Formats: sequence, C-alpha cells, structure tokens
Amino acid sequence: MAAMKASQTIISTLRDSPSDAVIASHQLMMRAGLIRKLGNGLYSYMPLGLRALRKVEAIIREELDAAGLLEMKPTVVVPGDVWKESGRWEKMGAELLRVKNRGGQDMVVSPTAEEAFTALIRDGLTSYKQLPFIVYQINTKYRDEIRPRYGVMRGREFIMMDAYSFNADQKSLDESYEKCAAAYRRIFKRMGLSTISVKADTGAMGGSGSEEFMVESAVGDDTLILCPDCGYAANVEKAACRPDVATDKDGNPQVRTDAAIETVSCPGVESIASMEEFFKMPGRQFIKVLIYKVCNCALDLSAAPGGASFRREEGGAAGAPYYPASFFAVAIRGDLDVNEAKLAAALKASSVELADEADVVAYSGAPHGFVGPVNLTKLPLFADESVMVRNGDGSFEARVHDAVTGGGKKDVDNMHVEPGRDFVPFMTGDVRTVKPGDRCPECGAELYTKKGNELGHIFKLGDKYTKSMNVTFLDENGVQQTPIMGCYGIGVDRTLASIIEEHHDKDGIIWTMSTAPYHVAVVPVKYEGAMKEHADRIYSSLSASGVEVLLDDRNERPGVKFKDMDLLGIPVRIVVGEKNLPNVEIKLRSETEASLVPADEAAAAAEAIVREKLAELDA
Repeated sequence: MAAMKASQTIISTLRDSPSDAVIASHQLMMRAGLIRKLGNGLYSYMPLGLRALRKVEAIIREELDAAGLLEMKPTVVVPGDVWKESGRWEKMGAELLRVKNRGGQDMVVSPTAEEAFTALIRDGLTSYKQLPFIVYQINTKYRDEIRPRYGVMRGREFIMMDAYSFNADQKSLDESYEKCAAAYRRIFKRMGLSTISVKADTGAMGGSGSEEFMVESAVGDDTLILCPDCGYAANVEKAACRPDVATDKDGNPQVRTDAAIETVSCPGVESIASMEEFFKMPGRQFIKVLIYKVCNCALDLSAAPGGASFRREEGGAAGAPYYPASFFAVAIRGDLDVNEAKLAAALKASSVELADEADVVAYSGAPHGFVGPVNLTKLPLFADESVMVRNGDGSFEARVHDAVTGGGKKDVDNMHVEPGRDFVPFMTGDVRTVKPGDRCPECGAELYTKKGNELGHIFKLGDKYTKSMNVTFLDENGVQQTPIMGCYGIGVDRTLASIIEEHHDKDGIIWTMSTAPYHVAVVPVKYEGAMKEHADRIYSSLSASGVEVLLDDRNERPGVKFKDMDLLGIPVRIVVGEKNLPNVEIKLRSETEASLVPADEAAAAAEAIVREKLAELDA
C-alpha cells in the first residue's frame, strides 16, 4: 500500500538498544522495531522493516531485469547429490546445514546456489545457440555461522541475490561479467550507498577473476588495502604490493655470503622478536618457516618432497584428483606474515591452517619457532617471493641473503643461510600479507587501509561446476563443449543494514528516498479538529499522487510521535499543529531546520521533494 495509518500497522519502538547490539544498524533496526530476534542469528522482519527490504529487492530486480538477466526460483532445500557431484559436499565446512529427509536422502539447506543452478540449466542446455544467458534469484539462504553477529549483517538465515552466467567462451564470460558489474554500480547508486570496488579472493567458490563491492565500516569484517594515487583497491586476502629490498642491520641491501652454515644454540628463542634481541639483527634478515595443514589441495604433489606419503583421491571438483590432507612448509621473510587466503589459492586448496605441534615435529624434526628450510625432506617447501622467486627459465633468484633460520631441531638456529645454495623450494609465490606503508603494485604509492563490509561479489568461475557436473552443449561444428560460468551475488539484508550504517545520526535512521518504508510522514500534533482535517487532506492528496505516506494518527504525546518518526527515519515529515495553521511545517529528516508552507500547498511541496530526491539517486 502506498498509504498507511500508524494505528493500522505495527510501530513498536524501544528507548534503549538490546545489549547484544553493538553496531548502528543492529541497534537502530531493533529500536525502530524493523526486525525482531527469533533465535541466535535468526531475525524476522516486521511490517515497516519488510517494506524497506522490499525496496532494496525491487531496485536490484529492476536493474538486473534492465540488464537482460532472467529471474528464476530454485528451491531452498536441494538434494545433497548435486553437492556431491561438484565435490563440495565433502569440502564445505560446518556452515553447510546437511539434513536427511524421511526417505534417508541427504539434503542441503542452500548456503549458495551454484550446484542448484548448474543442475537446472544442465537439463535444458543443448546448443551454442542458447548461449549466453544470465539467470538469477532473490531467495533465502542458510549458513550455520559459528558466531552470528551484528543483526542482519551476519545472520544465519539471510536473503541473497545470486546470479549465474553461462557462456560458450572467455570473451562471452568477460562481457557477462562487465554487464553485471555495471548493473551493480547502478544498484548501489540508486540506494545512496558509497561503495568501494576491490579485487578479491574467490575463496571456496573457486574461479579466477573476482571483484567485491564494499562499504566502509568501523566494524567491517574485511580489511581493504587502498592506494591514494591510482585507485588500486583490494581486499587484504587478495592484495599485492611491490617487492621491497631486504636490508641488513645497517640499512644496506643484503648481499650473498660465502660463509658456511653455522649452528647456534639459542634455548627458548622462538619468536621473531626474541630472535631480533638475541642476534641483534632486524626481522627482515630472518627466514621463518611455518608448517601448514592443507585441505583438498588440487596440485600434483607426486614429484614433491614427501608427496608420495599424502593420500590422493580421484574425482574432486571438476573431476580433478586432489589430496584431502597434505602438509606444506612455508618460508617467508621474518618481518612479514603469511596470508592464508593467498596461500590456499596458490595451493589450489579449500583451506589451510597451521599444523599442530605433533605434526610440525613429525614433518620437520623441530617445534614451531625452530623449523628451518634446510634439509626438509618429508614435505614440500613453498617460498614466498620475499625470500626468493622463480624466473621464467626455471632458475631461482634469492631476495634474502645471509639469513638466520630455524635449525631443524629444538633450541637451535642456523646462521649464514643462502636461499638457492642451501635450499630450493618446490614452488614460489606471493603469499605475504600486505600492510599499510607497503607500496602500491601499480604506481608505487604508499598503501593505506580501511575496514569494510562486503555487499556484493562477482566471480569468473570458469568450468569449475559445469565440468564436474557434466554440463555440455554442441558448438557450431557439432562438437561437444563445456560451458563456463560467472557468479554474481548481493547480500540483500546486509545491503539494507549498510544503508542504515551510512545514513543515520544520534536520533535514528535517515533513509534514502529510494529505500524508506514511506517517503512522507504526516504528523498531526493531535488527531482531532482542524488538525485532523488538514492532516487527512494532505494524506489523501499525497496518496493520490503516488507518494508513499504514513499518517501518524496515534493518540500519543507529540514528543513521542516526533521521536518515533526520527527513529524510523522517514525522509520527509509534515507536522500539522494548531498554532501554525493555516500553515504546516515541512522538515527533511536529513536537515535540522523546518520550513512553514500553507497547508493546502504542503502535499505538492512534499511530492516535489520526493521526486527530486528520487531523481538524484536515479541520475
């Protein structure tokens, strides 16, 4: 309904925020009565909250439809068999809610829909003439989050828009990807959200190209690495930086040594900080080695040190062999940290985690803190590019010289270690965590960080799902081919909460015109006599013109009404008071001052404001 009387809906505001609400959107959505908590991580939308949510959904739907995407409605509960086909039944963690129906069939409560869409498209795809297309849904999902928090920002049940493109070749996929990226920018602009587009890690979804649409947030789940000069932006899980020159204690570039390795007894000197104190050297002169347990590694480790000891399974994702569990040593310069998301991506693994002490000792001969890169024979060594890089001809180039490393046994370190002379890694790559002050990989400027929350994420999936789930079509030559996919998601609840995070003040929400439950609130000081007559007339006129209007006809004190309307954040408020008649007050929620206009002109004035604000967002 475009018009509603307050007495006919549910307005149930709270003076104080719930104790578990720590961010603005959670506090204000609860205080304004937009949502109510039904269980841990489970929030239900009340009528006014649902109206705002539907506005967000409508904008998403309008822009995707305008871009040529096709809406579908898969089921929320899907057969476990399709997840087994893709290989993710075994690989997904505890957030995947697995259930059995009465027939004993494995079922999944969808946390994402790659498998469901791929299975549905597979049944009807036969020819290249049907490609490309992009299908989408706006549907309920469930992830059994271990620590749901921040209200609808990270709940267990949530609403997602997810879209999937099916393409015959890479050029077509690139075009679909750019089409969706452009639609995303339109969507967030229409909502009044200031987004930052960043390069991102594809995570458990797999694929190659990936971009996140983030909003700045003091309590964001993500750390953004940004360049002030060229606009480079990346999630810390993906961010790269320019290589820097490792220097010695005097600040000079490190130089190769011809000295033989010297073992040094150093009881209890386990951390980099204690090594700096003991050796009187900076951390950048050390090489630290960490042992990682790697889950579902899709690399071929048959020629790697220790590779033969790891159990290899056939028929993983995309039909490729994989190792359910393996172990890697990772060498990195002592003053840097390993980025585990980048490491998992480099190893084509679903996840990595530091090995427990028993496995560390079993594979390296030393506890953590004393593991070194020399004489590692039971597991492959991965060297970060801060330590050494592999050249195009297969040779290695050391970037750290005359280094101190763990000695391979408890309470022993090695000095004068030369990468390339004393050890050669199985593989190299960039797995360092980028920090503020590192240099932009594109222009060399100093990088800085912000906290952010992800609203949308787009991937180029390739054939990860179509190959493992046997999706094919006949090309123009009658040859059977496998289509490639893109994946595009927007968290609908999270987007709604982010609008509040960006647009609020101490008194409550300040909705953007495109997402407000109602555009205008008509508030008679008392709903009686001349005030009632003018309020009803303004209300009816606005409703007839298509402006969404809420009439506060409640028998409440004026102060209660005003506080509730501020908290609810209705963009335009018209106050009908006896002392101002025949004039009324019009006030924008985003401004502090009100203006007086004749009561018979108020509806037209409010309508003009609404149209102007919507046009600004649509421009």
